[in-house]
Amino acid sequence: MSETESFSLDPSNTAFVFIEFQNEFTTEGGKLYDAVKPTLEKYNTMENGPKLLSKARESKCTVIHCPIEFDAGHNEISDSPYGILKGVKDGEAFTADTWNSEICESMKPIEGDMTVKGKSGLCGFYSTNLDFILRQRGITNVVLSGFLANCCVESTMRTAYENGYKVYTVKDACGATSIEGQEACFEHNFGMFSVPTTTEAVISSITA
Repeated sequence: MSETESFSLDPSNTAFVFIEFQNEFTTEGGKLYDAVKPTLEKYNTMENGPKLLSKARESKCTVIHCPIEFDAGHNEISDSPYGILKGVKDGEAFTADTWNSEICESMKPIEGDMTVKGKSGLCGFYSTNLDFILRQRGITNVVLSGFLANCCVESTMRTAYENGYKVYTVKDACGATSIEGQEACFEHNFGMFSVPTTTEAVISSITA
């Protein structure tokens, strides 16, 4: 299915997974906010994320928040990390029980939402209970949004695809540390492992 084709989503078997809408990324004062701010502004991520969340709740889809966090000291990460986890550890990002790791005000969970437990890596499935939640609730459609488009969102997308879910990734409800990086994963990767789509397309696709 191309992103221009229409689709429909049945709330009874559709889950929205909101990945890392945490102050560290989403809110001024977060350690990574300045890095992602250009993409938030270009794609209106912080307007579109809450729109998706509101529609998902209103239509009684399954709502799942997928935050990442680490204990103080980040001892979960190797003493000699490299790549993105080195940046997380060196910057002491997403430390548990701090404002930085909290889900931002406009996306905060409410009664009836679920929150993934155990995410301290990139993929939303690895080390967490996400697959258990989806299977227990009979989910076949997974709608992804969040951070970073070319890291945790893409890692989660690939695993969801491999696990047999129908995956929809909302391009204008994601953020990354550069517009170029976000555009590159849109162009080359999202369509291999999901149906790339938009906030308005998803909202209009949800059946009564």
